[in-house]
Amino acid sequence: MDLKVIIGINLKYYRYKSGLSQEKFYSNLGLSHKYLACVERGEENITTDYIDLLAQKLGVSPTELTTYNEEHIINKRRVDEREKVQI
Repeated sequence: MDLKVIIGINLKYYRYKSGLSQEKFYSNLGLSHKYLACVERGEENITTDYIDLLAQKLGVSPTELTTYNEEHIINKRRVDEREKVQI
């Protein structure tokens, strides 16, 4: 699996687990929520500086954002389905 996709899945997992919407979470970081939505979908590269910043804000290590985790993939599918229903 592509590292961009793994980072996106983990980022969405930890953000959702913290109970924050994209807009709420990313607005406090000074980063475009549109750009970071693309990161969450695995469509954009993200620098190591931003990985470190996001990990700090989420209370996880940068390694947790870059490591493949099957549970996070399964959870992402569930979250995606819930978000579709809310739209």
